[in-house]
Amino acid sequence: MALTDPLGDLLARIRNGQQAGKATIASPASKLRMNVLEVLKKEGYIRGYELQEDGNKRNLRIELKYYEGEPVIKAIDRVSKPGRRVYSAIKDLGKVRGGLGISILSTPRGVMSDVEARAANVGGEVLCRVF
Repeated sequence: MALTDPLGDLLARIRNGQQAGKATIASPASKLRMNVLEVLKKEGYIRGYELQEDGNKRNLRIELKYYEGEPVIKAIDRVSKPGRRVYSAIKDLGKVRGGLGISILSTPRGVMSDVEARAANVGGEVLCRVF
């Protein structure tokens, strides 16, 4: 079975894992998923992730983060979907929840948070919003 939206699948796994109170979750590996996880790790939304290889299968083991028993990620939503891509210039990109959350963008300089994109003055495809 082919996956039409691998990033949407990753976000759903993170959301479901945190609702179930899991410490770690697993997901198939891809470059885009690893780049998004790197941004989440840099911004402090997950503890970390690790690439595991079983023969020719590659999986990601993601360590979720909790603070006082509550998940750090309150909401994680896909913005740009396979049927409707959403692009934004950096000047048109609003703040997520008044600056408390982040947007993750795919730019010509790679996948980065909205804060990094503003510093580099580049826009791109808005992948998701995290709060």
